[in-house]
Amino acid sequence: MIEARQLTKRYGEKTAVDRLDFTVRPGTVTGFLGPNGAGKSTTMRMIVGLDAPTGGSVTVNGRRYAEHRAPLQEVGTLLEARSVHPGRSAFAHLMAQAHTHGIPRRRVEEVVELTGLRSVARRRAGSFSLGMGQRLGIAAALLGDPATLMLDEPVNGLDPEGVRWIRNLLTRLASEGRTVFVSSHLMSEMAQVADHLIVIGRGRLLADTTVRDLVRQVGGDTVTVASDRANRLREILSGPGVEITGAVGSEELQVTGLSARAIGRRAAEHGIPLYELSSRTVSLEQAFMELTGDAIEYHGTTTVETPRSAA
Repeated sequence: MIEARQLTKRYGEKTAVDRLDFTVRPGTVTGFLGPNGAGKSTTMRMIVGLDAPTGGSVTVNGRRYAEHRAPLQEVGTLLEARSVHPGRSAFAHLMAQAHTHGIPRRRVEEVVELTGLRSVARRRAGSFSLGMGQRLGIAAALLGDPATLMLDEPVNGLDPEGVRWIRNLLTRLASEGRTVFVSSHLMSEMAQVADHLIVIGRGRLLADTTVRDLVRQVGGDTVTVASDRANRLREILSGPGVEITGAVGSEELQVTGLSARAIGRRAAEHGIPLYELSSRTVSLEQAFMELTGDAIEYHGTTTVETPRSAA
């Protein structure tokens, strides 16, 4: 479990992390989302003691990271996959880490096999592709068989097979009761693997919720239904958790909180003819952009002005 309480980090006048409160619980995959510059990497660095908080606290399994006698066996981390001596082989790199914690050679061999590195384990890490470097970083994170796993952009550089592999791995680790905390800019992956989400922007907490609830918050599944008896249809569809919008006198309604199937069934039960019945699902990416729109620090532009040539 990871617990942050009023966690704050300032660099001079700039506040990178601003009084964050959140808990990452075991048994789930928790996605850590935010625009570039939101403070995700700084937060993760404070969790493992690489940066000292200006205020507040953060603990892993009830203690600050530095207080654990065998930290590799408490939390496995992937923050920068390229932080490996380029002249060492993958196997030598993992063995060096294993020696610091009395981890046996057989465990090194296990994570080499698990991460698909067996065929390149004796090669120098400096010759690795980005994807193979990611696999080595994940192997190092798994080395101590930790109860908590924290990965920053773990699918970066992986091919489709590798992306599916890490997705299945994270799901399995969470099912074993481990705490899994993952940051990523790939919303499609987060939508498939994450049970819970922590979203920050400009260092502040924007959401601590599930994927389903975040999507519902910005529109969720919206059903458009049209009938010449729209007023009567509104009456029979109304109820707890159902939101209905539509201009007065219009035949078209937008409904959230009921599926298209449920709407069609109720209309049929009351003999109400429908001229349209269609649903629109908001993606996690759309929900994320809606939530963080005001917290994006770096904006691009879709137009480029070409300077006029001198006359």
